[in-house]
Amino acid sequence: MTSTELLYEGKAKKVFATSDPDVVIVEFKDDATAFNGEKKGQIAQKGVANAAITTRLMNFLASHGIPTHFHKQLDERRLAVARLQMVPLEVVVRNRVAGSLEKRMGVAEGTVLEAPVVELYFKNDALGDPLLNEDHIRAMGIASEELVAQLKKQALEVNRLLQGFFDDRQLILVDFKLEFGMQGGQLLLGDEISPDTCRLWDKKTLRKMDKDRFRRDLGGVEDAYREVLERVLS
Repeated sequence: MTSTELLYEGKAKKVFATSDPDVVIVEFKDDATAFNGEKKGQIAQKGVANAAITTRLMNFLASHGIPTHFHKQLDERRLAVARLQMVPLEVVVRNRVAGSLEKRMGVAEGTVLEAPVVELYFKNDALGDPLLNEDHIRAMGIASEELVAQLKKQALEVNRLLQGFFDDRQLILVDFKLEFGMQGGQLLLGDEISPDTCRLWDKKTLRKMDKDRFRRDLGGVEDAYREVLERVLS
């Protein structure tokens, strides 16, 4: 499958049109950003690792009944996926306290939450992707109550499945971000699932194995991505 025009270039990926109006090609880059683009850099072979990890996890979720946009991996950096009308909400599921939740709750990083916390963020770079509650979403007309309920239900099921998957590979799924979109009236899981979008800690040592190593200048970023890839593919 060949790509034609560049439709969109984001912080970590490029999206190309194809001859099929219902299919696009996503190309994973090595570029890395943090803090809403304030920090920028590159992680060697990150795009290769994230494409392979996303392929494995999308196939795993699809095999357990989660509808996804994934079609196939074309090469080490490119995936063919369904072209979606994206829901302008990021769905974050948290199993332990980390990142912004630590600051908002005043609770120590790593604290296990009694039940998963689901958060919804408005996808708007100009506004800094703000955290919204369901009243905000209703007032802004972003999504119906039914759609929000469906997003949360799907996200919690993805969380249940991925927690087990990662646990089998000696990784803790601390939290993660999902994006969804519509095609033909069906809600599909989109975007990627990778160390860019998940916080993953080693189960024994609690070593961070994700983009927090880049955010916090912890070093060993490439090694962490490579090790996650090896475990995911095992």
